[in-house]
Amino acid sequence: MANETKKVNGDEASGEEVTPQTGCLPQKSEKELKKEAAKKAKMDKFAQKKEKMAQQETKKSDNKKSDNKTEKKTVITYDAPTPPGTKKDLSTFPDTYSPRYVESAWYSWWSKEGFFKPEANCPDLTKPNPKGQFVMMIPPPNVTGSLHLGHALTTAVEDSITRWHRMHGKTTLWAPGCDHAGIATQVVVEKKIARDEGKTRHDLGREEFVNRVWKWKNEKGDRIYDQLRLLGASVDWTRASFTMEPKMYKAVLEAFVLLHERGLIYRSNRLVNWSCTLKSAISDIEVEKKEIPGRTLLEVPGYKEKVEFGVLISFAYKLEDGVNEIIVATTRIETMLGDTAIAVHPNDDRYKSFHGKFARHPFLDRKLVIVADDFVDMNFGTGAVKITPAHDQNDYECGKRNNLPFITILDDNGNISEGCGEFSGMKRFEARRAVLKRLKELGLYKDTKIMPWSCPPVLEAKMSLNPCSRPSGMSTARKWVVEQLKQSRADNSS
Repeated sequence: MANETKKVNGDEASGEEVTPQTGCLPQKSEKELKKEAAKKAKMDKFAQKKEKMAQQETKKSDNKKSDNKTEKKTVITYDAPTPPGTKKDLSTFPDTYSPRYVESAWYSWWSKEGFFKPEANCPDLTKPNPKGQFVMMIPPPNVTGSLHLGHALTTAVEDSITRWHRMHGKTTLWAPGCDHAGIATQVVVEKKIARDEGKTRHDLGREEFVNRVWKWKNEKGDRIYDQLRLLGASVDWTRASFTMEPKMYKAVLEAFVLLHERGLIYRSNRLVNWSCTLKSAISDIEVEKKEIPGRTLLEVPGYKEKVEFGVLISFAYKLEDGVNEIIVATTRIETMLGDTAIAVHPNDDRYKSFHGKFARHPFLDRKLVIVADDFVDMNFGTGAVKITPAHDQNDYECGKRNNLPFITILDDNGNISEGCGEFSGMKRFEARRAVLKRLKELGLYKDTKIMPWSCPPVLEAKMSLNPCSRPSGMSTARKWVVEQLKQSRADNSS
């Protein structure tokens, strides 16, 4: 056959063929030669990689065997029989440095010998020490927790400063203590009582509840002091204080009375973060705000269904003439029950004819004055803002400027107050749904938009907070501080 071919030398593995006519190998094209060269290079690279991996496995196996042969380092500890409070036995030393060996047994002896007391350098504290004195109070850590790295760093720095002054012969006192942690401690103890006994602090009464806090402190509070001892803090433990002790309570009470007598503090209604759970105002620094990117359903204590946040609801107020209307928007629709005005920017041409006129509240016998205030952003929304002075910080300031009524719509339990018509007695977020439903029925509801929002009702204790107007202690210390700074600078310049 013309196309018949034979294997060269019977070598089937070579795959090379000859023609019967010439008995020679057929000539390969340039493309075929390149393909074969690329294939060969790829196979060579794979072989090299395989060899390298085998070498690495061998090396790893050898290292593992070597590690198994290496002896583990032993931690040198101080084991000499030394009763607490007696001096450490220094007759022998280990060959290598061991922090555990060096630090052990010293602290109890230092404390027993009274080296940390101010009397160590000045036995009679009624007499002045010619070398001077140094007194420092430890920043009291919260009794609810334990020390962390920041405490360790602060303690090391303060201990170095204290020891330096003590070594210079000064009457030196570094006083330890811990803080009752206010809200955090109260929440922990209340939860324990509710879990164990099914009671609240109100069931127990003030005196018994304070006793429970003390009991909890005595059980849990020593952890922090033990950590300070491990850090080697040279504090005088005979002067340790807890902020709920009678002497501290008396000192705080005395300070408040003095400040009040000097006109530096006063009591007034102010907007606060009101906790319906604790029946108390919560400091701004204890509130952790939660950023809501848009429409979000969140669980709120005391409610079976999740509550909607992160939406902006627009609705209309009808003007007194019964013809015109003005559209406002809010993220907390239930607060419209406390609206006492509508604010527009004085330069907004759309509302200049409305200045000084009134709108009617759809649910209550109340008229809302339309005021011109330049805090309004006329480019946001409709350029008109509902004003609820008793439940919003910006509205509070606007209410003060324009002498508006302050109407509180929430009681201490978070329910809608008396005087709010059909909604009185409802829980706050139940009223939110009910108000929205009624606005729709009256044809005053306009629309709902997604609105990223910084939600304030989240606390360490995960409870709901409401901005409310409540009697609070306020300070005028800024004026006094400025005066003292001026006096200090004048004294230094003279």
